[in-house]
Formats: sequence, structure tokens, C-alpha cells
Amino acid sequence: MSQVVLSARNRQGTGSAESRRIRRGGRIPAVLYGRTGKTISIDLDAQEFINRVKDISESTIVKVEVEGKPFDAFVKDTQRNIVDGNIIHIDFYEVESGVALRARVSIHLKGNPVGVREGGVLESPLHEIEVECLPKDLPERIEVDISGLKANQSFHVRDIPLAEGVRLISNADQVVALVKFAKAEAEAPAEAEAAAAAAAVPGAAPPAGAAGAAPAAGAAPAAGEKKA
Repeated sequence: MSQVVLSARNRQGTGSAESRRIRRGGRIPAVLYGRTGKTISIDLDAQEFINRVKDISESTIVKVEVEGKPFDAFVKDTQRNIVDGNIIHIDFYEVESGVALRARVSIHLKGNPVGVREGGVLESPLHEIEVECLPKDLPERIEVDISGLKANQSFHVRDIPLAEGVRLISNADQVVALVKFAKAEAEAPAEAEAAAAAAAVPGAAPPAGAAGAAPAAGAAPAAGEKKA
């Protein structure tokens, strides 16, 4: 995927009145936070921004050209109008080429696990991990193939294959995905096995709750029965 390029212009005025004027003109006010702490007030064409960033992730580095001067940056935050959902402000964070950075990268699971096909339930408690690398090595997303995951098996962060130059920051023991059987389904076979084992031993009483089990000593007679 080629790098997304966004054209921007310097924004001289500030304040809510100026921001409303910019939005009425079909543009979005934004701030570019520089790596040295300097901020640049800019605005971008609203439709261009929407069209070009719809398929990017939070770890995608875009190029923001402010009146011809390029900046590599993350789209760190987009504020929306709570009524119509339109974007009303954008925060960009500049990254420096050749300097390692830390970023959170989303995890995308693919494949239908073996355990799910056998009746298990897939759980995916973790949706992103933190890594450290050079900007050029930063993945937009990480795809994890879990098609071979069997029942009662887990896939951990340490199992994720990372590209050369990408260092893991997140806890390696965190679970990315696991397949397990529902509790009721797991108990039913256990009860059946216990009943079968008891039946194989002469005189052995079937497990509690099993069909045909003899009442416990001193137990009240069932409805309709007479006491001896």
C-alpha cells in the first residue's frame, strides 16, 4: 500500500469562530504536533481527508504536505460532531525518519480454528500490541492465522511472528486468542463417563444426579410412595 499523502495549508486564525468558518468552507481544522514540541495549526480539505484515510489504521504513517513542506505523521485523534458524526478536528503527531518509535498496532485474526469447527468457542481478549521500531518498519496491522488452534489451546503474544527490526514491548504472556468449550458441554461428557464407570463395577452406586440413582439413606419417599 502506497503512503497516503494529504495536502494542508497553514491556519493563521484560532478560536471556535475561526474553526466554524473553516468548516463552513468544507475544510477541517487540525494541529500537527512536531517531534520537538512545536505545534503547527493547519486545515485540510474535508472530503479529501475522508476519502484517503478510510482504510488506514492508527499505526499508519501518512505524509502531510503543509503548503509543500512534507511531514510524516500519525493520525492520532479525530474529533466528531456528536449530532451528525462529521469530523470537526484532527490531531497529527510527527515522526522522525531514522529514529525508533513506539506505537500500538492492531491485531487481525484470520482463519476458522479447528476447535471452533469441533464445537468450541473462540475468545479474543487482545486486539493490539505495542512495538518499537523505525518508522519505515512499522506495520499497519498484524495478521495472525489461528486456523490451527484446537480446543483448549491458546495463542499468546509471544507466538506472533514479527518482522525484522520490530521489537515487542507488550507482555509476551498475554493471550491473543483461545478456544474453549462451553461449561455445560464440558460437564455432560464427564457425567456420562462417571456413570459408565460406576455401572462397570458390580454393586457400585451411580453418581449423584445420574438417571436411576438410588435414593440416599433416610431420604424422604417420592410423592405417591408409602412408608414401610
